[in-house]
Amino acid sequence: MADKTLVCKDCSKEFVFTEGEQAFYKEKGFENEPQRCPDCRRARKQQNNNRGFRR
Repeated sequence: MADKTLVCKDCSKEFVFTEGEQAFYKEKGFENEPQRCPDCRRARKQQNNNRGFRR
């Protein structure tokens, strides 16, 4: 596996999906690559926490 450059679906910035992150996703059984950059994932998680959702 090699690092991959992906584009965030929220802010359209490029971010790197590292080899280590890919291994983690595979280990956890996740089939899809992340669609949001780390900053947008944090913001979305915070937004969901403020609404009372737990993920």
